[in-house]
Amino acid sequence: MTAETSQTLDRGLRVLKLLADTDHGLTVTELSHKLGVNRTVVYRLLATLEQHALVRRDLGGRARVGLGVLGLGRQVHPLVREAAMPALRALAEDIGATAHLTLVDGAEALAVAVVEPTWTDYHVAYRAGFRHPLERGAAGKAILAARRSPQPPGEDTDAPGYTLTHGELEAGACGAAAPLLGVTGVEGSVGVVMLADVVPERVGERVMHAAREVAEALR
Repeated sequence: MTAETSQTLDRGLRVLKLLADTDHGLTVTELSHKLGVNRTVVYRLLATLEQHALVRRDLGGRARVGLGVLGLGRQVHPLVREAAMPALRALAEDIGATAHLTLVDGAEALAVAVVEPTWTDYHVAYRAGFRHPLERGAAGKAILAARRSPQPPGEDTDAPGYTLTHGELEAGACGAAAPLLGVTGVEGSVGVVMLADVVPERVGERVMHAAREVAEALR
């Protein structure tokens, strides 16, 4: 640590990063070992983070990321949206369908960026801010599929790497989406929604390509 940095703040941020990287939380002892500090220091760090709702402890004493991080996370959406727009514009124009970037917000899928094609006579109206359960629609289902598969879909697996749905969010509309992979701290998908009976064959691969472009822009 240099004279210009805060050791306590550094340790607090490291606690948040450690907790964000685990689904099961960490005990005080585990955090103490990972940080290389004694348990008293960890207790103080957790107590301070709890006061700001950035950390919570369950009945078993395991510390987890708190709901307070959601308020901070929402401020990241404009930055994510800006990074994703070039790939979404290209996807919308190429396919002639409404393209979107969707992120996880609790148990819901939240569309944070939407681009409509400029050359089509009609397309599905899909707006930023639209929410739906993760279990419905291609965008949410692509995210859930990525959670179940630790390796990138399409590599050494029978999964195609994208998800197709029809009529789950709007009658007569179908969707295709692929998850964002390899982006620390961001869980989401890139997809298109169109008025059609079936998704054209090339759309799935094109959506996967766009998802890779967005992931690269966010790294």
